[in-house]
Amino acid sequence: MNIIITILLCLAGIIALLLAIALFMKKEHYVKCEIIIDAPRQKVFDYVKLLKNQDTFNRHAMAGSDREREFRGTDGTVGYIYAWSGDKDAGVGQKEIKDIVEGKRIETEIRFVKPMEATARVIMETESLSGDQTKVSWSNAGTLKYPINILIPVMQKAVAKDMDGSLLTLKSILEK
Repeated sequence: MNIIITILLCLAGIIALLLAIALFMKKEHYVKCEIIIDAPRQKVFDYVKLLKNQDTFNRHAMAGSDREREFRGTDGTVGYIYAWSGDKDAGVGQKEIKDIVEGKRIETEIRFVKPMEATARVIMETESLSGDQTKVSWSNAGTLKYPINILIPVMQKAVAKDMDGSLLTLKSILEK
């Protein structure tokens, strides 16, 4: 019986320690990744501003074999909403175009409902380096509430890895 009590006290202590650590951790997350694509800026921008195209390069958008999609509005315009629901890999959420600076920048808000509620601002920017070379910058920023904020370091690492892989896929698509 003493062993069970000791194990339970240890588990309670670990949980209490994690909750205490989460109190002092930041609640904001930010990830930014970049890639250079050998294609003209307008071609790159015209492709990334369409949220439906994310199904071809965005690893998160491609997750979930049973993902159901719903589209509201005109893709590539402010107010367009791309919603999805699916298994645990896809979750439930939506992405809405909030702002567009034609040829340069698209800002979206992503709202996750499941597996947990979270909102983030996602920005994709294109910059001409030369006539046939474009730098694409992709950032993701948001806030996670206590005590989920303890996951921010792990989440930032995973998001950066997915974004880097997604940008490589985007590069291969646009350089064909």
